[in-house]
Amino acid sequence: MSTVVAQWLHVFGLRAHVANNIFFFDEQIIIYPSGNHCVKYNVDQKWQKFIPGSDKSQGMLALSISPNRRYLAISEIVQEKPVITIYELSSIPCRKRKVLNTFDFPVQKFISMAFSPDSKYLLTQTSPPESNLVYWLWEKQKVMAIIRTDTQNNPIYQVSINPQDNTQVCVTGNGMFKLLRFAEGTLKQTNFQRGESQNYLAHAWVAEDKVIVGTDTGKLFLFESGDQRWETNIMVKEPTASSKNLEVIHESESLVEFPPVSSPVPSFEQIVTTSSHNQLVMPRVFAIAAYSKGFACSAGPGRVLLFEKIEEKDFYRESREIRIPVDPQSNDPSQSDKQDILCMCFSPSEETLVASTSKNQIYSISMSLTEISKGEPAHFEYLMYPLHSASITGLSTCIRKPLIATCSLDRSVRIWNYESNTLELFKEYQEEAYTISLHPSGHFVVVGFADKLRLMNLLIDDIRSFKEYSIRGCRECAFSNGGHLFAAINGNVIHVFTTTSLENITNLKGHTGKIHSIVWNADDSKLISGGTDGAIYEWNLSSGKRETECVLKSCSYNCVTVSPDGRIIFAVGSDQTLKEIADSSVLREMSAFDVVYTAIVISHSGRMMFVGTSVGTIRAMKYPLPLQKEFNEYQAHAGPITKMLLTFDDQYLLTTAEDGCLFTWKVFDKDGRGIKREREVGFAEEVLVTKTDMEEKAQIMLELKTRVEELKMENEYQLRLKDMNYSEKIKELTDKFLQEMESLKTKNQVLRTEKEKQDISHRERIEDLLDKQNRELQDLECCNNQKLLLEYEKYQELQLKSQRMQEEYEKQLRDNDETKSQALEELTEFYEAKLQEKTTLLEEAQEDVRQQLREFEETKKQTEEDEDREIQDIKIKYEKKLREEKESNLRLKGETGIMRKKFSSLQKEIEERTNDIEMLKGEQEKLQGVIRSLEKDIQGLKREIQERDETIQDKEKRIYDLKKKNQELEKFKFVLDYKIKELKKQIEPRENEIKEMKEQIQEMEAELERFHKQNTQLELNITELWQKLRATDQEMRKEKQKERDLEAVVKWFKTDLHNCVAYIQEPPLLKEKVRGLFEKYVQRADMVEMAGLNTDLQQEYARQREHLERNLATIKKKVLKESELHRTDYVRIMQENVSLIKEINELRRELKFTRSQVYDLEAALKLSKKIRTQEDQETVPSRDLPRVSPIRRLKEQEETNRIIEMQRLEIRRLRDQIQEQEQVPGFHTIAGIRLPSMPDSDVNMMSK
Repeated sequence: MSTVVAQWLHVFGLRAHVANNIFFFDEQIIIYPSGNHCVKYNVDQKWQKFIPGSDKSQGMLALSISPNRRYLAISEIVQEKPVITIYELSSIPCRKRKVLNTFDFPVQKFISMAFSPDSKYLLTQTSPPESNLVYWLWEKQKVMAIIRTDTQNNPIYQVSINPQDNTQVCVTGNGMFKLLRFAEGTLKQTNFQRGESQNYLAHAWVAEDKVIVGTDTGKLFLFESGDQRWETNIMVKEPTASSKNLEVIHESESLVEFPPVSSPVPSFEQIVTTSSHNQLVMPRVFAIAAYSKGFACSAGPGRVLLFEKIEEKDFYRESREIRIPVDPQSNDPSQSDKQDILCMCFSPSEETLVASTSKNQIYSISMSLTEISKGEPAHFEYLMYPLHSASITGLSTCIRKPLIATCSLDRSVRIWNYESNTLELFKEYQEEAYTISLHPSGHFVVVGFADKLRLMNLLIDDIRSFKEYSIRGCRECAFSNGGHLFAAINGNVIHVFTTTSLENITNLKGHTGKIHSIVWNADDSKLISGGTDGAIYEWNLSSGKRETECVLKSCSYNCVTVSPDGRIIFAVGSDQTLKEIADSSVLREMSAFDVVYTAIVISHSGRMMFVGTSVGTIRAMKYPLPLQKEFNEYQAHAGPITKMLLTFDDQYLLTTAEDGCLFTWKVFDKDGRGIKREREVGFAEEVLVTKTDMEEKAQIMLELKTRVEELKMENEYQLRLKDMNYSEKIKELTDKFLQEMESLKTKNQVLRTEKEKQDISHRERIEDLLDKQNRELQDLECCNNQKLLLEYEKYQELQLKSQRMQEEYEKQLRDNDETKSQALEELTEFYEAKLQEKTTLLEEAQEDVRQQLREFEETKKQTEEDEDREIQDIKIKYEKKLREEKESNLRLKGETGIMRKKFSSLQKEIEERTNDIEMLKGEQEKLQGVIRSLEKDIQGLKREIQERDETIQDKEKRIYDLKKKNQELEKFKFVLDYKIKELKKQIEPRENEIKEMKEQIQEMEAELERFHKQNTQLELNITELWQKLRATDQEMRKEKQKERDLEAVVKWFKTDLHNCVAYIQEPPLLKEKVRGLFEKYVQRADMVEMAGLNTDLQQEYARQREHLERNLATIKKKVLKESELHRTDYVRIMQENVSLIKEINELRRELKFTRSQVYDLEAALKLSKKIRTQEDQETVPSRDLPRVSPIRRLKEQEETNRIIEMQRLEIRRLRDQIQEQEQVPGFHTIAGIRLPSMPDSDVNMMSK
């Protein structure tokens, strides 16, 4: 074995075509298939643990987890044979518990599995044409029952066992819904299909005998014990434009973009092809998951519906809708959410719903979010990050950052971080991406698309192209180790470009077939290439020529690499060998042992080598290469490996394959130590940001700051309003409290009177009850004494009867025993005497036989005939005797049977007598129970008396508590009176503060208007500058296009001239070629000059036209902006007027209220003073008070009338402004906004 060890670290990918491909292990851990493994992923802590597939496995087909979460069953194909492996999940690491690989029935593969509720049995379904349903006792590898579910080769999609009954099984498929029961070693169908057959895609058990089944036409059926109870149709609901926009905004808020991806060949392909004509109308129900409230089902592309059970009915109603969000970064956002949901699962606590889709994505949603969203559909979120959905064709890494770049046939480019195991960036394009290379600095990337080769920047939140090359279908590209060059393949030609000037410096031609792989040596002086033509060339970049070559036409090379010193080339290809090449010759070949190597990589230290195979495995071997089969082989992918790389520090191995998964491996030596390079490089943290992005973000920050300041002002204003509202509420509460105090006083008096009445009535009732109770007790005692005497007499009589009966029965039993024993003795003596007689007879007969035998032996020769007759006579005699003996034995047996019957009848009579005795005892116990019940009644009456005494005490306590509360209320009244006086003193300074605040508001409004005018002027200036910039940009692009066209003509002329030089030895041909050049280029130049004049005129016309269009556009924008400004001013003025009118109304109410209070207080003071004068018979000192108050009132009324007149004038002025604004073109009034009507009290004041 090799000393190089690779350990699984992380995987990015999902295999969606595996049946039942996602489920919960516990509340935080989910299990799903990825590559050739099952992954345990912790959602909170973000770690992964692996359950590897079987050795030489060709891929997983189905999964199933036991209800107790202890066992995991995996269906695989191993060496073209089906295998079911059962793992024990509770052990760390997970270990194999059983392997089912020997079958007594024909099988190609197992397509669906399910555990029983007690996890002892396993149900498996094979694929057509066999279509066998097998019921296993898996611990003993024993088949309990087997049945063929279908004979017409229809596909079967799902099997399951009733979660509450081990013996009940459900099977669904195309035209098939069967319920079967396991009994007596067989599976028997218990239901019969009625009506039209449907294509049943999925089902789930929702109760003990109830199954929900979904079809490909959007129908849901509820079956109970095989009979249909409920049916509903799922309708396709397209989201509205507003909801789509909201989804786009919601998705674009995150920094990492999440576009969806396309699936290459999903497992449900057969379903889609059979019903493609119903794709837009009928939603297919691919998955159903049950939970405590009901069930969830997929309802067409990107849509899940939740159904809840209706109480006291067996029906379900649609409660909520969940959708996959639309992706704004997709190349077709309208179709980005159209993913079929293949599998769903609820967490054990039913807090989370997880779903996997046909595009290899995993989504999740918290069920609490679905409850919050009322009416509107909730939206899924990515559980981890968006994954590749097709074969990964390109893989690259860099030196300065822990980044991995991948591209795929799903038209996406993704940047991963192998240290944090996260997705940094990704973007989707219109064309498929075939190859990718990451610059060593980690800031640039080269991607080969189907239409062009693009050089792109990796920005902080985007992948942006800045250079394109017209190389179609580039299948391989690579940056040099120094990053100053990069090479790209165009068929059988290698183009080399420089990253400084972005120009093509050389083209390497020599291959006759397509090139599959290129690699740079350590110092970037040479380039090694290999292709389908069986050639491996080593190119010198300084001269552009081949230095070494090795051609083997029988082999198509898949991948090449070079040793760190650049002396040895390693190549793998279609001939199932690994070749070591040096100096244009193959040094040695190492067999791949019946697999094809598809990728190879050697470490930077030169001590390790890794190769990838066509079956998805990875082989780790030591360098120099061993002579024998010495390598470690690891299960990795479920398809051929496409790319392999080692990071610059030789710590991590990266592998990709056609299954769309990306694996990261930790590399160790045999002792478990990581293999580190001698020189470690720290990772950079810099990122690229464009100047426009920075300016936009700075502008956003400024806008947010201004918004914060505005919000502060609004909050302060709201706080002031709240203070005013709270002061009003305090006043209202004080009034209410005073009223309540008065009401409580009246209630207290009423309660006192009621209490006295109740006391009197209560005393009378107690006296009456005591008298009644004494009488009833006396009566009960008399009655009970008489009953007890009677019952006691009856009891004595019954005792005497029972004693007599017992004595009689005992005598009869003794007599029967004696007669029985005598009869048995007589019979035994009689039969023993008979037996002795028979034995004596038998002995005598035996002696006679012996004598006859002797005579027969003596006279055998003479009298054979006589002896035969005698033998017959003797046989007849003895047969008769035996018959007689048998008949006598039968008679004796009959007599013994009769005696037994008599004995049994006597025993029955004894039992009847004992039953009569027990009946009498039961009656006695009943009488004793009656006596006990009467005693209990007496105790209950005593308890009632005690309880009534307690209620009397409780009421007295309550009366005492009410008295205390009354005293406390009187104290509160005194305190509130004092507070009311203080609040009256605080009213006047508050009015002064209100006036000052109004003046401040007016000044601030004036400042706001000035700022708005300045902003509008600045925006107009900015728009004019932007239009000028766009015009200059267009002119620059045109000039650049002209320059490119001229450069292209010069390049064409150079190439043609280079071809002419080849005929310098042959003058006639050279003459013809030069003439052709003259005709080709000189005439074209003349035509260009002739056409130049027309083009100049056209350009001048187009420029003037663009200038006029720009002016027209700016004028339109100005008009629109002015109309918007007028509209905002109009709305703002209206809102301000509304708020001012409200404030005026509130102030009027406060003035009225304070005036009424002052008037009441003055009246009270006047009355008190009058009383004092009458008592003391003195003159009143303050006679001027009533004279002053009417003058003050007149002044206040004049002020209010003046304020109302000012408000009227202001309202008229504003309405005139509104009419003028409405006459402005492009201005539209806001519908639904009207000035509030003035209250009636204000109208009355104005009329006065």
